Amino acid sequence: MSSSRPSAFILGIVLGIALVVLGVGAYTLSDFVSITALIPAFFGVLVAILSVAGYRQTDRQRLAAYGIGLLAVLGVAGSTRGIPDLIALLTGGTVDSPIAAVSQGVMIAVCLVLLVAAVQVIRDQRTTTSP
Repeated sequence: MSSSRPSAFILGIVLGIALVVLGVGAYTLSDFVSITALIPAFFGVLVAILSVAGYRQTDRQRLAAYGIGLLAVLGVAGSTRGIPDLIALLTGGTVDSPIAAVSQGVMIAVCLVLLVAAVQVIRDQRTTTSP
């Protein structure tokens, strides 16, 4: 077993927890008004569950990595509409919901890291199982 696989799943657990904290924090900071602020938390729970499964069950690592990769792609795709607001915030502009803009920007960054980790696990698994 390659050493990158367990560390990738540990990273997945940590980033899953970070997404949960992000979602709950955004929901709290929005005065519990916007239920959509919890979307990162839902993604985080799923990522953490898949990461734990991949870490504990070596026969399920590839499936867990594909699941994490799919969630990462969906997370990036779903958060891209917040990029203009994030750019506006970073350049000193104003937006309707700074909490949403920051949350979506962090979601994109975390999901890109998760995607890279998932691809690494899949690539490592293919090279170790190839003849």
